[in-house]
Amino acid sequence: MHTESHRVDGHDVHEHVLTVPLDHRGSDPGSIEVFAREYVRDGQRDAPRLVFFQGGPGNPANRPEVVGGWLERALEEFRVVLLDQRGTGRSTPLDRQSLAEVGSSADQARYLRHFRADSIVADAELLRLALGDDTWAALGQSYGGFCLTTYLSQAPQGLREVFITAGLPGIATTADDVYRATYAQTAVRNAEFFARYPRDLGVAQAVADHLEQQEELLPSGERLSARRFATIGIALGQVSGFDALHFALEDPFTRSGRLRERFLLEMGRRLSFAAHPLYAVVHESIYAQGAATNWAAQRVRAEFPRFDLSSGFAFTGEHVYPWQFEEDPALVPLRGAADLLAADADLPPLYDADVLAGNTVPVAAAVYVDDMFVPYASSRATAAAIRGARTFVTNEYQHDGLRMDGRRLLDVLFGLARR
Repeated sequence: MHTESHRVDGHDVHEHVLTVPLDHRGSDPGSIEVFAREYVRDGQRDAPRLVFFQGGPGNPANRPEVVGGWLERALEEFRVVLLDQRGTGRSTPLDRQSLAEVGSSADQARYLRHFRADSIVADAELLRLALGDDTWAALGQSYGGFCLTTYLSQAPQGLREVFITAGLPGIATTADDVYRATYAQTAVRNAEFFARYPRDLGVAQAVADHLEQQEELLPSGERLSARRFATIGIALGQVSGFDALHFALEDPFTRSGRLRERFLLEMGRRLSFAAHPLYAVVHESIYAQGAATNWAAQRVRAEFPRFDLSSGFAFTGEHVYPWQFEEDPALVPLRGAADLLAADADLPPLYDADVLAGNTVPVAAAVYVDDMFVPYASSRATAAAIRGARTFVTNEYQHDGLRMDGRRLLDVLFGLARR
């Protein structure tokens, strides 16, 4: 492992780069690099380590410009390791350029099989051993909690404490199950949003109608479609998302009836997957365990007439559709690999119910009743299936509670795990 260090405002910051196998099971050759940035507060150089698993999938770890929020609280007790999950940040990042170097769509799909939670956990274990730790604590937000549930299933010997926020997955639920629950919750959030901002329903409908009739181009040059515009509803799952979405819909039209440039700039910022294409490509595969997803979000959507734009307007949420690989230039070259991954019926299980039932690692999880992305019922069932897991169940937060109130959440979870 190679490490470089520097100082930031009372902290030693160590940047670790570790070479790991592409395929931890040994079937496919090759290696990749995994990167992690470690923060050590002055006076805490002998403290235990806590590794942070970011939400996603396909998002790198935080790049904090200042030390605050949950990170500041964690640094009072731990040396904190911010892990770039493989394929993100500086961990051999994947995008349309790097995947093109892998080969054909079939080669790319086979390669992408190694970028799920099981491989991320195996990377983390090699990093832990390289750092010389017998065990470490772990914090997972959203998809990071999915990874930690896999960690508890596959390598619990490496964990001393586990803290999860908005990220207890259904250990036996299918992608179809997840999307039925999330579409229902997204419909609720639409109703709440338009009740708060009644004018915005007419504005959004006018934008969608306009896009069906008139070509409008995003700053990157591609046409903005009505169905793609609807996907900005992912913001409804965040505490601050209502106001941010309301502001985005302010005065979108010019006097001549075209969409304003500033509106199109905002839509491009919200809609492009250029910064994190891996999120779109592997999103449904995080739910696959021995069965193909077959573009579940697209299929299940047909069961919810509320989201049929031909009969009225509604925003969609955390749903990825095959047609996005036709409309987003960052995804177009990846369509073949995404289709093959969606049809893959042999992706292995990520969770072990028997191991979880015998768990001995202290686990504390924050579960949000109104979470738009991680179904509440599945989270409660999984908490009950993990021996000894304790939960903080609340409707005070949406999915981004850790970002909005991280210090308080960690206080609660640390107390629960050690009770």
